[in-house]
Amino acid sequence: MKLYRLLTGPDDATFCHKVTAALNKGWHLFGSPTYAFDADTKAMRCGQAVVKDVDGIDYDPTIKLGDF
Repeated sequence: MKLYRLLTGPDDATFCHKVTAALNKGWHLFGSPTYAFDADTKAMRCGQAVVKDVDGIDYDPTIKLGDF
């Protein structure tokens, strides 16, 4: 099964650490990162899609993707 996640966060080191942690758990970058202004918080936000192939499980909408 292929898993998909969209990682988001503020434009700071915590976002980079979130993406780095996912890569080190076997996730792969999918597409280009995004960068947008959040008018509510008046701050820039980042996003990066990641994917991962996992064997032996079936899709269930209750699974926690971050656990993989």
